[in-house]
Amino acid sequence: MEALIPVINKLQDVFNTVGADIIQLPQIVVVGTQSSGKSSVLESLVGRDILPRGTGIVTRRPLILQLVHIDPEDRRKTNEENGIDGEEWGKFLHTKNKIYTDFEEIRQEIETETERISGINKGISDEPIHLKIFSPHVVNLTLVDLPGITKLPVGDQPKDIEGQIRELIYKYISNPNSIILAVTAANTDMATSEALKVSRDIDPDGRRTLAVVTKLDLMDAGTDAMDVLLGRVIPVKLGIIGVVNRSQLDINQKKLVADAARDEYAFLQKKYPSLANRNGTKYLARTLNRLLLHHIRDCLPELKTRINVLAAQYQSLLNSYGEPVEDKSSTLLQLITKFAAEYCHTIEGTAKYIETTELCGGARICYIFHETFGRTLESVDPLGNLTTIDVLTAIRNATGPRPALFVPEVSFELLVKRQVKRLEEPSLRCVELVHEEMQRIIQHCSNYSTQELLRFPKLHDAIVEVVTSLLRKRLPVTNEMVHNLVAIELAYINTKHPDFADACGLMNNNIEEQRRNRMRDLPSTVPRDKAAAGGGSQSGEQTDGGTGNWRGMIRKGDEGAAGERAVLQHSYPSSPHKGYAVNLLDVPVPVSRKLSAREQRDCEVIERLIKSYFLIVRKNIQDSVPKAVMHFLVNHVKDSLQSELVGQLYKAGLLDDLLTESEDMAQRRNESADMLKALQKASQVIAEIRETHMW
Repeated sequence: MEALIPVINKLQDVFNTVGADIIQLPQIVVVGTQSSGKSSVLESLVGRDILPRGTGIVTRRPLILQLVHIDPEDRRKTNEENGIDGEEWGKFLHTKNKIYTDFEEIRQEIETETERISGINKGISDEPIHLKIFSPHVVNLTLVDLPGITKLPVGDQPKDIEGQIRELIYKYISNPNSIILAVTAANTDMATSEALKVSRDIDPDGRRTLAVVTKLDLMDAGTDAMDVLLGRVIPVKLGIIGVVNRSQLDINQKKLVADAARDEYAFLQKKYPSLANRNGTKYLARTLNRLLLHHIRDCLPELKTRINVLAAQYQSLLNSYGEPVEDKSSTLLQLITKFAAEYCHTIEGTAKYIETTELCGGARICYIFHETFGRTLESVDPLGNLTTIDVLTAIRNATGPRPALFVPEVSFELLVKRQVKRLEEPSLRCVELVHEEMQRIIQHCSNYSTQELLRFPKLHDAIVEVVTSLLRKRLPVTNEMVHNLVAIELAYINTKHPDFADACGLMNNNIEEQRRNRMRDLPSTVPRDKAAAGGGSQSGEQTDGGTGNWRGMIRKGDEGAAGERAVLQHSYPSSPHKGYAVNLLDVPVPVSRKLSAREQRDCEVIERLIKSYFLIVRKNIQDSVPKAVMHFLVNHVKDSLQSELVGQLYKAGLLDDLLTESEDMAQRRNESADMLKALQKASQVIAEIRETHMW
């Protein structure tokens, strides 16, 4: 099972090559406050001085430290291949294959690389430094050293330095595959340990937390850490291990880590003889190795599943980016054909990618025709913007200088044309809405249906321009046709229309019935032949008895002359002898007054006729405008789209330019390909473990 840690190291190497942290590998994360002894613990595990020293925040970037145990044969082979002489060496990820045998140089490289990214103002960065140490004196471990927890900014540190450090720590210890190594100094109160506090925030059950108590030799005289080490103060599930670090004087005097380990063992035997075999740096290293091994064993099945899922996702992503273009002519024709087909399918409702959040394509066009346009036409009042005074004025203007015996037909035509004209604006708006939707279909096809176009931004822009130009050319043609549909209705008012004739006949019967009722209600002293004189003999000469002649609806009334006199008496002064100067050129201005019976009847007849004929025309327009839009705009674009695209874009001189990939797309393809290779290699590594029955 010892071989599991090198496997994890190998997986770490695989993902380091692509700079990805999408897989959370098992590792030990070291957390603690500043000056708690974190760096000394790590150096004790390595057995070498490799970490920068100083005051304030020294660790300002995460250091991912992989300890690799090597046997003599591996050491000899590596020495021969790289021309080095030594039993221990280190390698950084950012310096590629450079091998460091001088550990002082390793420390200097850590400082240099930290300042390169984090600057020199004691700021921190979450970009990690990767270091591998090969040595026969270490156990296989993967450790992460993080900046020490601090409370107050020092010097020119950011004011929120505490929050930044905590956020960075939480990022690493939130990895469910990590073990938290919480470092606390023995000469501080264990109950106020910041390391244990942040650990419990993420790992409340303590299943992943191991506590380390440092500086056992610096406790006050007469005190010891027995209760702390036995877990009587703060219990920790994975245990509490005490260690003795080198003092600053030891570090300044270049005391070797090996010598410090011997002194530590002697101190534990003297001060804590009953606990000496369960504390100290060597025991800590063995414990971490054991915990990490068991943790890796538990995590590998989930890791394998995660890697396989990601590999499938990246394979799909890589497929969507397409292969590098070899036959440009064929590729261009295929893309054009596919776009044209998808555009037409979106209109017809047979597209592969169907929108589920909103209406799109042909469905929206149908909605525009039958909901938006239909409801708009139905909301147009047949008599809107038309007052009774307007109707009466039109009737009088159409009679000329002679008083009218009947309602003039010219007034009806004049007024009904005015109302029919109001249908033109919503009809043209219907064309505009359909044009906008067909423009939106271009973007829909680009985003959902033909993602290959995203590889070639110039081709995409060219296709959009061609389709937009085609739509723009068809818009005035369609508008002209719709304008003509309304103009056709205005050109000839067909009073012989069957629906209009039926309406006139029904109205004629109603008016005749009303006349007979009035005749029955006349006093017996009034001769009925005189009462019906105007409406009997003359209307018989004027009317053909058919339901299509709307003049037959009007009965001459004896009150007509009296009504005219009433208008004159109301509009002008009665006599110039009463102090008024009469100007015969004055035009009477209509004023509010009660209409005479004849005027009211004439206006009602005209209004009913206008409404009846308007409804007929509206029905025609509601039916013919969608047909015109479909023929002149929608179907024409569908039928000519591919030929238009091929004619303007399928040219030898445009191939190279149109099929130039965006730099972003090429980069994403390369990154996806690299990540896929890394995932496949990782999957292969895990498969090898299964074959050797290591788990």
